Amino acid sequence: MAYVPAESPFGDPSSAGEAGSGAAAPTPFGPTHNPASAAHHRSLSEITRLIRGLDSEETREQSLDLLCKNRQACDDLGILLWNSFGTMKLLLQEITSVYRPLLSNSLSDRAVTQVCNAIALLQSVASHPDTMMPFVKAYMPVYLYPFLNTMNCERNYECLRLTSLGVIGSLAKVGDAEVVDYLLSSQIFPSCLRCMEVGRTLSKTVATFIIYRVLLNEKGLKYCFNLADRYLSVSHALAKMVERLAEEEKENLPRLLRNIIGCYLRLSENQRTCQRLSTYIPSKLVDNTYTEILRGDPEALSNLQQLICNLKTSQRSRTQSTGESLGPFIR
Repeated sequence: MAYVPAESPFGDPSSAGEAGSGAAAPTPFGPTHNPASAAHHRSLSEITRLIRGLDSEETREQSLDLLCKNRQACDDLGILLWNSFGTMKLLLQEITSVYRPLLSNSLSDRAVTQVCNAIALLQSVASHPDTMMPFVKAYMPVYLYPFLNTMNCERNYECLRLTSLGVIGSLAKVGDAEVVDYLLSSQIFPSCLRCMEVGRTLSKTVATFIIYRVLLNEKGLKYCFNLADRYLSVSHALAKMVERLAEEEKENLPRLLRNIIGCYLRLSENQRTCQRLSTYIPSKLVDNTYTEILRGDPEALSNLQQLICNLKTSQRSRTQSTGESLGPFIR
């Protein structure tokens, strides 16, 4: 049965204090006096009923589906899931049940739908401030890495890939140093690079966002530059996406390009490697080929201009010290 926090914002009718002498004070949870609170309480009751429904194989599939569809209706869903006895175990069982079919290319649509629903519920836990760190410290994200590391491009694999990236993206978005340490130690870079290589546009967008958020942390940037191969792998993955932008889905293209520029800008802030970076960046990114895509995103345009400025400054320094001719970014 789900655990309901003592100070839940939805309230608990049984906890209302008794009125003093004289006229009875109206209960704050009565539908007549406070419809909003009553609706919240009914919503909470329904959520806890659905969580209990996960315990039974007969109702699990439907409960997963309904919880997933209504997860935005309950701000504390992450807390309820995390503290409900046996619920996290059940969600992990759903997720790990497709490991073998994942390797044998025998995933069924029904199994993928259930697993994606389970993963989406994990995102509610990962994104809640009260359960994020317990979730990380329990090493829960690693159960999703097999879906990030598959090289299969078929639709079912893409659904698992994208939903798993959503969980990691929720963690990376916060920018917590401890979370970044965990992501680095669990080898999130190679997993995201694979998604950037084989995923569809939205998966590439989320994977690039994760890399960008990690690079914003000084430890993340240092991690990228610790090994030449690691830095080159990130640079080459970004360059490949730039070269193939014309093939991507137009709807998500602006966000993907925004994240690519953010990654390049962060890499250009390292003076030691900025001089080499200009040799890896495709000319399409800096010759106004994609400027029109960013017309509605002033911040991304500003980042692109700053990136070009950093590259020009680096090339001037290199020219002054070596006497080499100016590169293609000096106009």
